[in-house]
Amino acid sequence: MTNIFITGASGWIGSAVTDELLANGYSVTGLARSDESAAALQAKGAEVHRGSLDDPDTLATAAKAADGVIHLAFKHDFSDYSGAGHTEHATVEAMLTAIEGTGKPFLLASGLVGEVTGRPFTEDDPNPNHGPDSMRGGSENLALGYAERGVRPVALRFAASVHGEGGDHGFVAVLSSIARQHGVSGYIGDGQNRWPAVHRTDAARMVRLALEKAPAGFRAHAAAEDGIPTREIAEAIGRRLELPTASIDPADAEAHFGWLGNFFGFDAWASSEQTRRLLDWEPQGPTLLDDIRSGAYDA
Repeated sequence: MTNIFITGASGWIGSAVTDELLANGYSVTGLARSDESAAALQAKGAEVHRGSLDDPDTLATAAKAADGVIHLAFKHDFSDYSGAGHTEHATVEAMLTAIEGTGKPFLLASGLVGEVTGRPFTEDDPNPNHGPDSMRGGSENLALGYAERGVRPVALRFAASVHGEGGDHGFVAVLSSIARQHGVSGYIGDGQNRWPAVHRTDAARMVRLALEKAPAGFRAHAAAEDGIPTREIAEAIGRRLELPTASIDPADAEAHFGWLGNFFGFDAWASSEQTRRLLDWEPQGPTLLDDIRSGAYDA
């Protein structure tokens, strides 16, 4: 039985990935920082490796002992995003060094943000971030560089919204909270910038398929919907919460949205055509607007 070491195994995406792997005959060892996370993993039938992202050496040990690695954890500390990037870089480098020359798969979470305009961001487009001082510590390019060093690295580029019922604390949950706080569901400017989205169960299935099929250096796009205008997202939240919808001037975005104002204005239009074809992946879950309408983000 193939054993996969997963960081972030008890998180929003990671718990779905853990379920997907266990249901398909894999054994899973999940990183757990707390007793609560460890208990949740053990209840699923996964093994537990105690540690944290601040201890790269223990993660390297776990990576070396496993048959493959799926790195989904990240320190989402927006008050020290630079520090989070440095931690990410050090963590990824330690695990990659531990499995160098083994041919093991190393899949890591990344995002669907690039430097293209007028067309969707595709699997062929490189990530613009390099080095520990860049976004997410430049970990995607760091990992893909190990394709020539005896590792099978795969970038898992998740949509801005990996949505679903029962515990999403991501961007859409924050947008809903901000709407309740201000009494208005806002979008930036004309709201025509787009966000891709994917249901968490579809994302988990894509991760498993990438583990099984993706070649070294592939950039897998977890996007069931290529791009939903942010105005439509705000309008869906407003209707569900019975709040008005309004445009927020870009100059006021940070004051209204807080740290999310730095992201909500991005146009993150992205394609998953190559991913679907290579992995034989076809999303089946509800859309983001369907989840909003059904009350997944009421709480």
